[in-house]
Amino acid sequence: MSSKRKKFSLMLASLMALTLLVSACGGKASNNAAGDGKGEKPVELIWYTIGTPQKDTDKVMEEVNKYTKEKINVTLKMKQIDFGDYNQKMQVMAASGEPMDILFTSSWAFDYVQNARKGAFMELDDLLKTHGQGIVNTLDPAFLEGSKVDGHNYGIPANKELPAQEVWRFNKELLDKYNLDMSSVHSLDSLEPMLKTIKENESNITPFAMDKNYMPLIPYDYVIEKLPMAVAMDTKDYKVVNVLESPELKAALKTMNKYYKAGYISAEAATTTSTDDLMKSGKWFMDRASTQPYADNLWSASYGYPVVSTPAGEPYIYNWSVMGSMQAISANSKYPEKAMEFLNLLNTDPVLRNMVDSGIEGVHYEKVGDNVMKNLDASKNYDMPTFSLGNVMITYLNEGDPADKWEEFKKFNDSGIQAPLLGFNFDTSKVTTELAAVQNVKEEYWSALMTGTVDPDQYLPKAIEKFKAAGLDKIIAEAQKQIDEWRASTGK
Repeated sequence: MSSKRKKFSLMLASLMALTLLVSACGGKASNNAAGDGKGEKPVELIWYTIGTPQKDTDKVMEEVNKYTKEKINVTLKMKQIDFGDYNQKMQVMAASGEPMDILFTSSWAFDYVQNARKGAFMELDDLLKTHGQGIVNTLDPAFLEGSKVDGHNYGIPANKELPAQEVWRFNKELLDKYNLDMSSVHSLDSLEPMLKTIKENESNITPFAMDKNYMPLIPYDYVIEKLPMAVAMDTKDYKVVNVLESPELKAALKTMNKYYKAGYISAEAATTTSTDDLMKSGKWFMDRASTQPYADNLWSASYGYPVVSTPAGEPYIYNWSVMGSMQAISANSKYPEKAMEFLNLLNTDPVLRNMVDSGIEGVHYEKVGDNVMKNLDASKNYDMPTFSLGNVMITYLNEGDPADKWEEFKKFNDSGIQAPLLGFNFDTSKVTTELAAVQNVKEEYWSALMTGTVDPDQYLPKAIEKFKAAGLDKIIAEAQKQIDEWRASTGK
């Protein structure tokens, strides 16, 4: 499998799971006169996107511009900012009023909800109706519904995997060596016999791999990812609870501590920032990860040995999974209609979408079937992050991809269960002091508790007390008030 698409949404899924926080902006009078007639000067749109700047971007955009000029009388100037710099640089440019028309935003980079609320993005409700019908018809309705901020759309989500589903992943060579059957595994407790077998027989293997961001899977929808306030997945009353006091988490932490004491979990788990080296070496037996259709193939190709998986949870559609990759139109764009027209074309026209994604046919890649491509050597000069550029499901397959890959994505999306807080975005402005204090407590206790490193009977009561002292109850009360208002206004 080629180096690109390759790594697209699995990396995204793990990044997305790290954060989610937090729109109203007036649309502005459009200045669209420059672009409608074929004989008139084309409109140039400035497009900021995430990813390592590529050597051949200008060469590819020249070809893209020939195509878009012919189709909608638009040309593009693409500006790429690397992953690590995107957040900071975009914040500075947005604040300074730097000219831009289209820009990448998400739940994890240049925070979509916060920036929509600050007025950085244009409200798109009317533009979607007038110039974005192809997008509306293409996307699963949950994408647009789940990415509304205070009742309005400010971004176009990429058409990709919609739910987030966790799986237990296994190093297949070790499963086979000990004739272990992963079909018997679902709950955390059901892993024990397998972990015991590996621990007793493989002294240089980590039975249960994890890093410090690990958190046991419990059936709750978090108000803010990885902070202990949530509503139960099967909630009827939408009551926000402190999950540290929930029976499900208490039981899971006891199991984790038992596994830690048995040596199934690395002694350094609570301070480990990444398990990449472990994956590359193959010295692990199992872990938990976010999945998508044919994820096992991607993992196996990436690591160089077979990886298999079985569901650990249901496929839930969360705010952060919907907002994992989006394009917004700047509130300062002079050409909002043309920007939406371009986004509509990008998300519905396979020729344009694949040119932006994979470069120039015959230079960067060649077609080896109707919708199958093979990267050529020059592709190293144009290697774009597929997930960040729009509709993934009209991109060409790579050699070796299953023919039904996108059909399986659609089935996966159809199987998604809407999490109770889908569409709700917490406005944290009244509890910023408490949130900062709660984050500090989290730094102190979270990783040690969640990875089983400490005894929950001793440490959980201390953590609960510290969280309360930091103001968690006030944050929960404010979240509850906003959720009740949101339910009243949406009929949830």
